[in-house]
Amino acid sequence: MSTTQIRVPDIGADSAEVIEILVSEGDQITEEQSILVLESDKASMEVPAPCAGELVKILVKVGDELSEGQVIAEVSGDSEDTAEETPAANATEKPEENQPEKVSEKPAATETSVIGYQVPDIGSDTAEVIEVNVAVGDTISEGDTICVAESDKASVEIPAEVDGVVTSIAISVGDNIGQGDALIELEVTRTTEVEAADSETEALAETVEEPSKNEAESIVAEPREQSFSVPDIGSDTAEVIEVNVSVGDKISEGDTICVAESDKASLEVPAAADGEVLSLHVAVGDNISQGDKLIELLVQPKAEAASSNSSAAADAPAAEEKTAAAATSVSSQSQATAPPAGAGGTVYAGPAVRKLARELGADLTKVAATGTRGRIVKEDLHNYVKNALKSGSPTSSGDGVPAAPKVDWAKFGEIRTEPMSKIQRVTADNMSRCWLNVPHVTQFDDADVTDVEAYRKGLKAEAEEKGIKMTPVAFLVKLAAKALRENPKFNSSIHEDGKNLVFRDYCHIGLAVDTPSGLMVPVIRDADQKDIWQLASDVIEMATKAKEGKLKPNEMQGACFTISSLGAIGGRGFTPIVPSPQVGILGVSNTSIQPVWNGESFVPRKMMPLALSYDHRAVNGGDAGRFLTYLVDQFSSIDNLL
Repeated sequence: MSTTQIRVPDIGADSAEVIEILVSEGDQITEEQSILVLESDKASMEVPAPCAGELVKILVKVGDELSEGQVIAEVSGDSEDTAEETPAANATEKPEENQPEKVSEKPAATETSVIGYQVPDIGSDTAEVIEVNVAVGDTISEGDTICVAESDKASVEIPAEVDGVVTSIAISVGDNIGQGDALIELEVTRTTEVEAADSETEALAETVEEPSKNEAESIVAEPREQSFSVPDIGSDTAEVIEVNVSVGDKISEGDTICVAESDKASLEVPAAADGEVLSLHVAVGDNISQGDKLIELLVQPKAEAASSNSSAAADAPAAEEKTAAAATSVSSQSQATAPPAGAGGTVYAGPAVRKLARELGADLTKVAATGTRGRIVKEDLHNYVKNALKSGSPTSSGDGVPAAPKVDWAKFGEIRTEPMSKIQRVTADNMSRCWLNVPHVTQFDDADVTDVEAYRKGLKAEAEEKGIKMTPVAFLVKLAAKALRENPKFNSSIHEDGKNLVFRDYCHIGLAVDTPSGLMVPVIRDADQKDIWQLASDVIEMATKAKEGKLKPNEMQGACFTISSLGAIGGRGFTPIVPSPQVGILGVSNTSIQPVWNGESFVPRKMMPLALSYDHRAVNGGDAGRFLTYLVDQFSSIDNLL
């Protein structure tokens, strides 16, 4: 039994705050299981366990500021691996510590030495070299990428630590490297400290502070367009969840361009230079990876900035030290002004919480945050979902379905905005609810209505005497009522417990009516007990009330089944949405003359397209087939109507 220490890996910043601890002492954890969430001013990331075992001790708490190499927990397991050494024992010595002792000080003296560098902490035991970015003889600067290494979790660029000339390279593409392996040798030239008379120092200061007019003009350059790509984001791909700049914005180096989120971390992608945004190549929802086009800037060359910076050189003992201090100052300023992850939007949450929200279908904009600085933690999400389930409300606008994107239509031309009527809003909500909750299936068939239509037209004189308009819908209602009696599955509903079916012994049929205010569905009651004349009268009365806005609430309730007829409008077919808790709806399209084989020849017949949609939880394909076949057969003889 051995104890392994879990240390803070390379976090891409000097320090990061513990914002969430995901495990407890005594937990059995697995390798790569997330232990805690760290957040710097630029990114948040989950720290994984390097091995499996029992979590013996947690040495940090929420709010602690941690840096690379600090011990955060101890794991006890059967692994033969010993505890990690302290960072100082494994860390590569800094270039300054490897340098030979400086020669005796001389005014303006320089020294040249060859320094070997080793692979730094790359966040994993080994990684494969997938790209070497320098060659022997190259002159490189501090921060330039020497090579790119990739593990099973991330790809990382290994930067140069000082300026110099490459004299040898110890790695090549395909090599597996680990911390402490030989990496590169550089020939480094350094200026020694200068001990000069005050007059010499003043002369140097004057030289730096007051360049000639010609020299100042020579270092001014025109702005130029420059493209920038996505840097190393610590994973193969990440989704853009926020874009923080727009075309035309003037931004500074270090400003956040966008926020990207992978399954392990969310991070802000910073600008690599000052400039004006000319174009953006990313949008919310895009999946990006290292090397993808990111942004184009109108950049002012650094030469101009160098002119102004050189005026302060007299205060530093050497120009090199001054440049390093200025770079540190700029870096600190950008970090101080950068907003925390998510602070610029409506949601402030780490990757683990965002992933859980996606799995649960929860809208994080509606979750009350209790974490530090208004951060949403897992407990907030759990409480929100519990309350949503108790109240019966969905966790998001579409039970987990992402909301439609916002579009500024005005930028494409003139627009006008009109409010939806109350009926339209209610219809939209009901259709969304039905479509999301009901597993729809639709079956199609054609009914031969030649004889029925001839019979209906033959009733015209009698209908005029009775003052009743005989419409095809009355025949549809009559035959649908008979089909419901023969196929009771279609006259049922799923109980709210989801385990029982409720069968109705009455037969009320809803009719979808197109009105100026929107779709309305009056109900014809006891349709199976009325003759064709009563049904025709009810159909006209209810349709008229609907179009005039005179329907009462109880006249639109209690339907067992619905008919939606577009025959008068046209069309050859459509798939109606089941109006849950009903389990079926019949869609009727425009009748047309079709050639039908009668056994001896093709004859012209009037065919009516029918579409039967049903809830597959309550009705199976056999039930639907029998219902639709029975209904089609009923149209074949006038006797079925009488």
